[in-house]
Amino acid sequence: MGTVVVGYVPKPEGEAALQKAIDEAKLRRAKLVVVNSHRGGTDFDADASTQAERDMNAVRKTLESAGVDFDIRQLVRGFEPAEDLLSIAEASAAELVVIGLRRRSPVGKLILGSNAQRVLLDAHCPVLAVKAD
Repeated sequence: MGTVVVGYVPKPEGEAALQKAIDEAKLRRAKLVVVNSHRGGTDFDADASTQAERDMNAVRKTLESAGVDFDIRQLVRGFEPAEDLLSIAEASAAELVVIGLRRRSPVGKLILGSNAQRVLLDAHCPVLAVKAD
């Protein structure tokens, strides 16, 4: 059985990526690994942890109702999200990585989006980039 890995954030681009990853996992008859990565530190307090747990419980319900084989990896290790996503994709021998993208201003394109860029450039397998509606 193959593996599809998706980077998830509780935002429109994360939801779009999750839905596309579910479709791809069904199409490929693959296991879906959902990666939710937080840098941690002072911004990731008890409230943020509780909210992250709620978000991932909602993802679990979505995956259960979709009927796909899945694993959820919620990480708070101080690494960049791209680093966690790439590491898990490689360790699981993923055949596809799915990420969500959001619109950015011209200046934002120059200075932001480093996680998406890193995944696109450094992944060992194809990457599907999904825009939010």
